[in-house]
Amino acid sequence: MNSRSGPHHYIWTGEEQRSTHRVGVRSSSPRCEEGYTLVALLALMTVLALFAAAAAPSIRHQAQREREVEAIFRGEQVAAAIRVYYSYRQSRSRPADPAANLPTSIDQLLEGIPVGTKKVQILRPSATRDPMSDSGEWRLIRPRSSELSNFQRSLMLFAGNVQPATNDPQLKEAEQFMAPPTLPTLGIATASPTSSGDDSATGPFIGVASRNRADSIIHYYGIDKQTEWIFTPLFR
Repeated sequence: MNSRSGPHHYIWTGEEQRSTHRVGVRSSSPRCEEGYTLVALLALMTVLALFAAAAAPSIRHQAQREREVEAIFRGEQVAAAIRVYYSYRQSRSRPADPAANLPTSIDQLLEGIPVGTKKVQILRPSATRDPMSDSGEWRLIRPRSSELSNFQRSLMLFAGNVQPATNDPQLKEAEQFMAPPTLPTLGIATASPTSSGDDSATGPFIGVASRNRADSIIHYYGIDKQTEWIFTPLFR
């Protein structure tokens, strides 16, 4: 009941109760908003985690591809350095076994070849490391090895049963001694099981290969095993 009899009386109109209720409602609103914000943040974090999990295989795939591209780039540089080294040695001496003019260590390629009173670099230091293996060391491929024969068969299979020719004149003369012709089986070139070779063997080498036995993403001349990629100046 409202009382308005005189200026000195307390007047109660019911507004106080309604005002109190409104204040109570407003005070609980920030807590609700904080709860909604937390839920939205958790949902966003969940979505981001799902996207990251989905993208992880693609990132690993791309990282491996980039390492393989770098391995091919470095391996081709080693093959080119072997060709230059052999040509230099062959121009000064022609032993009965042409393989005697091949390098026997990566360090020999790194040292370069003498021209006058100086040595010319034929291999960059970074190319001496295999980016695919844990040790970083290339596996040396010897002349007349089973690994080289397997690579020949793979090349023939990739090239339609025709072995690619060696373009360097000096290496072409020695090819029959370093890599005897490989005959296809029943008219179809087939690759034999891969051999890891004998790392304890010493002597001249005609190419290098990775020590990593994993499957590759890139197919190098149709070969999908990293350890079967042989980088050699022959057959090109």
